[in-house]
Amino acid sequence: MDQSTLSLDSLSLAERGSPFEAELGDEWDTDMETEAELKSSRKDMSTAELYLQACKLVGVVPVSYFLRNLGCTTINLNHHGLGPLGGKAMAIALVTDMHTTTLELADNSLLAEGARCIVEMLRANFTIQNLDLSNNHLQSAGAECVAKMLLDNVSIKSIKLSGNGFAEHDARWFAEAFSSNYRVKELDLSHNQFGVRGGEYLGQMLANNEGIELLDLSWNHLRMKGAVAFCAGLKVNVTLKHLDLSWNGFGNEGALALGEALKFNNTLVYLDLSNNRITNEGVGMLCRGLEANDTLRSLKLAYNSLTVEGALALISVVRNTPKTAIEEINICNVLVNENFVQLLELTCQEHPSLEVQYGGVGGFIAKKPPKRPDPMKVIQDYLDERKLRLWDFFRNIDKDGTMHVPVSEFRKAVQQSSIPLDRFQIEELIQRLDRERTGSVDYRGLADTRKQMMRDHRRQLRKVESRQKKEKQKSDRILKTFQTAVEAVTPRSSMVMSPGGAKEDSSGPQPFSATPLSSWHHIMMSNSSRYSVTNLSSEHIHLPMIGGTASSRPTSSPAMRSYSQPNLMDSGPLPFLTKPASAQGIHSISNPNKNTSKLSPTGNHLTTSRPALNTKQLATKVSKWKKKKTKTQADKTSKNQNVKKKKQ
Repeated sequence: MDQSTLSLDSLSLAERGSPFEAELGDEWDTDMETEAELKSSRKDMSTAELYLQACKLVGVVPVSYFLRNLGCTTINLNHHGLGPLGGKAMAIALVTDMHTTTLELADNSLLAEGARCIVEMLRANFTIQNLDLSNNHLQSAGAECVAKMLLDNVSIKSIKLSGNGFAEHDARWFAEAFSSNYRVKELDLSHNQFGVRGGEYLGQMLANNEGIELLDLSWNHLRMKGAVAFCAGLKVNVTLKHLDLSWNGFGNEGALALGEALKFNNTLVYLDLSNNRITNEGVGMLCRGLEANDTLRSLKLAYNSLTVEGALALISVVRNTPKTAIEEINICNVLVNENFVQLLELTCQEHPSLEVQYGGVGGFIAKKPPKRPDPMKVIQDYLDERKLRLWDFFRNIDKDGTMHVPVSEFRKAVQQSSIPLDRFQIEELIQRLDRERTGSVDYRGLADTRKQMMRDHRRQLRKVESRQKKEKQKSDRILKTFQTAVEAVTPRSSMVMSPGGAKEDSSGPQPFSATPLSSWHHIMMSNSSRYSVTNLSSEHIHLPMIGGTASSRPTSSPAMRSYSQPNLMDSGPLPFLTKPASAQGIHSISNPNKNTSKLSPTGNHLTTSRPALNTKQLATKVSKWKKKKTKTQADKTSKNQNVKKKKQ
């Protein structure tokens, strides 16, 4: 179909009627007007007559509901099973209609072919303002067709495209359309399949659009990098008021990026994050943005993995933020406790308009009993503080030094001491030291478990430190990606900033070149030290090509160098690092004239190489090691001799 205005002529009812004319034979002459008569009487036809003629031509049964409601401002044809041909006949009738402002065509299996007819009709009809094409299986072809219509349409203010099977790359059509269409105020793209790439394109759309006020993206796949990229666009958007992101799986990563966006967004009023796999940790990250936001009124976090801890964090933010505008919080699946209720009452005194929906108080969930410390560790800590040995503590009841004492005497000695153990801990200790129920406690078990306890303690500390380090690295990585995404979508174009062309003065404008959004974390700008390396998967750092001006630099260039571990036995001087490894490495790339320390890649992290040892320092270390080894051997020999004497 061509791109001209849709009418009986453009759709070529007479021309397209020739196949039907051949099939119908004699009926064509008796039931329908001839081509000449149709052209002469077309101007005198009413919309109903035109629709009946079109239905007869394309071979579909007319919809009586459509005929009865012609001339009304709203025509609701949802679930009527029109199909592509039925949509075509209806489009022919509506070309000259001047009354209908709302057209609802949800669930009619229009497919891309029917959507093309509707789009062609809208090129001539400037009365329709609200259009619903949800659940019509438009797929990618329909997405492209509708988006191209939106580039030129000046009447549509609200469009619903929910459940049409739009894929990842279909989002680019809407990003292009809404970069110049500021007339559409409401957009529904829910129940589609937008994921990582879709989130990047939709983030661009938000950054470049200055018209959309209501956006529904529920039931998509915006998570991880897609969620971060979308939030980057939200940060710089200046018109959006109502945002539905429910059922997307944002997770804590998306909550962190969303919190950063809320620090700067000053237009959003309604935010739905229901069922997004957000935990208490994610709520804490979101609260950081709520502390700086003074426009958001309604926040929905229902059906996330929240507990009373996350609920308390939300109420605390409202109470401790005088300028907050929050009036509604929905956490309807969370069971709270009395502390939450008391805090909510105090908060409502300061914010009378606040309404919080929660699951209930207490419910059937019982409090977890307080975890008691390990009694063996308590005894060891007690002895270490007083610098005592086990035998020193029990020598009053163990005269022979066999480290075996009756259970009753052991219990009495522990109870009379100042060791902070309650009755349950003492019984647990006795059960562990007298597993065979012999009535005699072998308290050598306390000494035997000391080293194991210390090893376990150190191992636990290492696990905690490792987990905290990974969480910090993950948060830093998300924030870097978010910041890069913000810088990418901030220009009023659909391109990512990257250096290009000849180098200009740093104070002047920099030219831009197009770079795929999926490679945001690879972008490194040689004229700025603000950017850091976030991905070193090879031994060399490759700078991006500068579009159309210069060829790639050789590996010997100062701006592109390999990192290797220096020789530790080298006696030459090596300057110590005075900056973090990542900052120092990037500084060396941005300014190759300065000397920098070498770095070695280990996985995805940069590690600082150790300074070289000179001959004197090396000899001192070897001497200390030999003395320590000699002393250890002497202690072992002395211990063996004492054991032999006791046996004799």
